[in-house]
Amino acid sequence: MHQGAVELARVKPINGFPRVADKIASDPDKTTTIYRRFDRLSARNLLFLEAEIAELEARQNKYDADDLLAANQVVIECHSDWRKFQRYANEKDQNGRQTQPNQTEKMELALKIKEKLREYHEALAVHQTLLNSKPPAITTLKAMRNWYLDKNSGKIDPRPQLWGSSETKYDDIYDLVALRVPADQDRLSEFILNNFGVFFQTEAHDGGSAYISERSVAKCVAILSSLLCAILLFGSITSLYFVQNHYALLGMLGGWTVLFAICVGWLTNARRDQIFAATAAYAAVLVVFVSGTLGGASNSVTLGSWTCTQA
Repeated sequence: MHQGAVELARVKPINGFPRVADKIASDPDKTTTIYRRFDRLSARNLLFLEAEIAELEARQNKYDADDLLAANQVVIECHSDWRKFQRYANEKDQNGRQTQPNQTEKMELALKIKEKLREYHEALAVHQTLLNSKPPAITTLKAMRNWYLDKNSGKIDPRPQLWGSSETKYDDIYDLVALRVPADQDRLSEFILNNFGVFFQTEAHDGGSAYISERSVAKCVAILSSLLCAILLFGSITSLYFVQNHYALLGMLGGWTVLFAICVGWLTNARRDQIFAATAAYAAVLVVFVSGTLGGASNSVTLGSWTCTQA
């Protein structure tokens, strides 16, 4: 590569919008793509569109009521045939004046309603998509806010990266949307990020901040999840194997089942029906083990003066 191109690639971006854009784009996991939704402005814009369309609807209803009373041949044809409606609306005399001005107004109203409805429905769909989007990760938001406000620079009077009304860009967490969030946003991943994120940091190219590798965190969570699953399964089977007392066996069976349900409910994002199904399956495995010949409990049960032994 040409030396001039290398030097150009290493030029530090100018403070302001170029530097903020470079910061957002430099994240390899792209989790720093955090922007405002402007919920209040979006809601007001939807209300304006809704009110404007309501007024157009009222005009349309007034035209329909007038046409119901008129009921002449032109009105009937315009309400039944689009081609004739379009022809009457565009028809002019030799002086260039509209021969059916009422139909011209109705055509203009219909086209305006069509345009406004498209704009309104698109705004609704976009706003719904934004509202259903996941919020940014707390750790990412905290790091971006500190960098944006220049809190880690050690300056006596730090200034934000952008000035004016943009200074409060990251203040309202409920008005922010992340274009991309880490793939695994379960409670175990959040716990590792919040408490052990320092072990997964990689230094950014600007030298003043660090990124947490999403892939490294995902690998760590996968390993811990596998170990936890193995402990819950083989640990319970091993402990139940050496239990001889029937009441202790029943208590340990319930304890392991409750522990499994707590782990699934607290460490994952599983829904209630999924937690119930997984817990039922886990309990069924333990019951099958206990009731089989592999269990460490005795196969004889004493009922009064009688002793029943399994063949």
